[in-house]
Amino acid sequence: MELRRLHPACDTVESADLLGDLGLAARAQEDRPWTITNFATTADGRAAVDGRSGPIGDEGDMEVFRRLRTQVDALLVGTNTLRVERYGRLVRRPELRAAREQLGLAPDPPLAVVSRSGEVPWDIPLFEAPEVTVLVFGPAGASPAPMCAARVEQIPLDPAELTLTTVLRRLRAEHGVRSLLCEGGPTLMSGLLGEGLVDEVFLTLAPQLAGGGTAPTMASGAALPEPAALEPVWVLERAGSLYLRYAVRR
Repeated sequence: MELRRLHPACDTVESADLLGDLGLAARAQEDRPWTITNFATTADGRAAVDGRSGPIGDEGDMEVFRRLRTQVDALLVGTNTLRVERYGRLVRRPELRAAREQLGLAPDPPLAVVSRSGEVPWDIPLFEAPEVTVLVFGPAGASPAPMCAARVEQIPLDPAELTLTTVLRRLRAEHGVRSLLCEGGPTLMSGLLGEGLVDEVFLTLAPQLAGGGTAPTMASGAALPEPAALEPVWVLERAGSLYLRYAVRR
């Protein structure tokens, strides 16, 4: 897909080239993966319309969404996002699975879930896909996963250890995850920000106004002690939508 780059230089780029090899794994820390997030919001900051993020994105957003899945060792998604968006197989197109393999990655990335309550939406299509591995971090004593086609590993954590810092540390040490993509939702994003675990933010800014003061934003939860400063890496445009890539300043 052709996109117009507004920053750092004004020219035209192909999404397959721009998002073909971001080199994320090489930036991993010893104790956790390099962590990126991907969200779409309206121009007035809303991350959902009628409870779903789908109406906000366009074809360009979906292209970025799919291409970013080719760049990481694993995904991290909140249980409510799984439930609302009805997740299924994560990389469906053969050419995108091939793109992952060209980078030395498994054709289907594992997906990590964190559930403090132990409740997981077992009825969604994700668990009917035999190609998918799901790592469920939850409290000790949570109900066992039902029989399903997906490969499910439940990883119990004591309440004091049930933090995103612990989850990312164990993903790095025990599952070899060097790069991680968080696709939401807002509560999970807020938790990652609060624990200082976000390295880059990919944001689609849609040319829409949603209104509604109670609609969710990209991150919901406790405010940060100080705003996290961002450094723009690129700004792209297509059909009025802006696709932004930011690095989080340390």
